[in-house]
Amino acid sequence: MDTQHDIALTHALAAIPGPVPPSGVLHAVIPHTSRFTVVGNHLAQHAELSLVAIGIGVHIQSLPAGSKVGVKALAARFPEGEVKIACALRELEAHGYLHRTRVRLAKGRVATRTVFCNQPGAALRGGVVPVVGPAVRVPALASAVVREHIRVPEPTPVAVPEPTAVPEPRPVPEAAHAPVRLPPRTAPTQPRRPLPHPQALTPELRQAAAALLADLRRHAEELVLSEQDVEELVPGVAAWLERDATTDTIRRTLAADLPQPLKHPARLLRHRLTALLPAPLPGIHDLAPPRRAPVTPFQTCDGCERAFRSHDPGHCRDCRAQYGEAA
Repeated sequence: MDTQHDIALTHALAAIPGPVPPSGVLHAVIPHTSRFTVVGNHLAQHAELSLVAIGIGVHIQSLPAGSKVGVKALAARFPEGEVKIACALRELEAHGYLHRTRVRLAKGRVATRTVFCNQPGAALRGGVVPVVGPAVRVPALASAVVREHIRVPEPTPVAVPEPTAVPEPRPVPEAAHAPVRLPPRTAPTQPRRPLPHPQALTPELRQAAAALLADLRRHAEELVLSEQDVEELVPGVAAWLERDATTDTIRRTLAADLPQPLKHPARLLRHRLTALLPAPLPGIHDLAPPRRAPVTPFQTCDGCERAFRSHDPGHCRDCRAQYGEAA
């Protein structure tokens, strides 16, 4: 059956009138009558998006409203893995096709709201996105055509049954067509934690901290700091040195696993100095084992020779009561 299909397609292309390109792809465009999605060339032929991002964008655009399009849901559907899919979603978000924002629900729950825009340029110019219902596909009765002035011979006409009556769509309330503002692309940021400061910023601590910050670019060329950045970050490094952190430890913590590209090195160093501040070392008395309560020794009763606990020798409780001795 495959060979017959190839032969039929070869005969059909051979019967096409007009010049045929000597190389490259030939498009045999046959109109869809069901299960199709209209995708703009601005997405399918995007010059800056990767092939994975374009494919995921087309896939998301073909899904019905309410479908799961998170990283884990797409990774379970495709073999690319979570890392590639997450990078592709960030590409779509950077070019305006995807908008993700965190919204707070009832009882303090937080959810991610995802909006896919099929024409980000038009949305940016208008500033609004119309809310529409599910798309209704109308069967097209146009003849089959081939892109780039290539046409496939029309098939032999066959009897077409009478079209069935399509029920009229229900009127949609006007509120459903009201324009809705695009949600913010990022959730509101939390207030920054203050940079740690030492108890006493001595001249020695200030000099050692400034030298360590200025020397970072020898170990990571991305960490080039201005004099103002060094002056602002000196208290944070001094707090680490005050807590007996070595210079090698501080350098490894600040220069390890840097993001690429690094746009704001001073902000990254401020975050790491604040979030990764080590706890102060405990003193000698803190590490000493706890003292045990003194244990009362055993004594042998002089009367009944029974053992009892007491710091002084003598009689037990029963013998003292028998002899009338005071406790």
